[in-house]
Amino acid sequence: MTRAPIAVRQLGPEELPRARALNRLFAQVFDDPDSYQANPPDDAYLSDLLTRGQVIVLIAEVGGEVTGGLVAYDLPKLEQRRSEIYIYDLAVSADHRRQGIATALIDHLRQIARTRGAWVIYVQADHGDDPAIALYTGLGQCEDVLHFDIAPE
Repeated sequence: MTRAPIAVRQLGPEELPRARALNRLFAQVFDDPDSYQANPPDDAYLSDLLTRGQVIVLIAEVGGEVTGGLVAYDLPKLEQRRSEIYIYDLAVSADHRRQGIATALIDHLRQIARTRGAWVIYVQADHGDDPAIALYTGLGQCEDVLHFDIAPE
C-alpha cells in the first residue's frame, strides 16, 4: 500500500482553523481536553501568537488532514547572541504513527533552527513514554536533568 505524502509547514496568523485542529489533536493524543479544549483562545489572541517569531507552530498534513504537529519556542539567550528552541508539544494521531511524521516535523524544525542560527533544539520526555524516548534517542543526545514546576505567587 502506498502512503499519502506528508506535507509539513509552519502556520501563520491566517490559519486559525488549522491551529484549532492542532489543539484538538493535542487534546486527543495527550488525553487532556481540559488543557487544549476547555478554554480555547479567541481569534485575536491566536492570530497574534502565530505572528510572533518566538512561537513556532508546525503541522503535518496527510491528504489535507492535520495528522501531527508541534509547538516550539525560540528562546533568545543572554550569555551569547544565540537562541535555543524548545519543543513543548509534539503529537501524531494514533492512526498515522510510525509513518515518519514526527521525524518530518522535527526535520522541518531543524531547518528553521538552522536558518535562525539556533545552537540547539531540546525537548523533554516523560519516563514511561517509550515511543517518544525512542524517537528522541534516535535524533539526539539524552541529558539527565530534573524538571521542576514552580507556581507563580
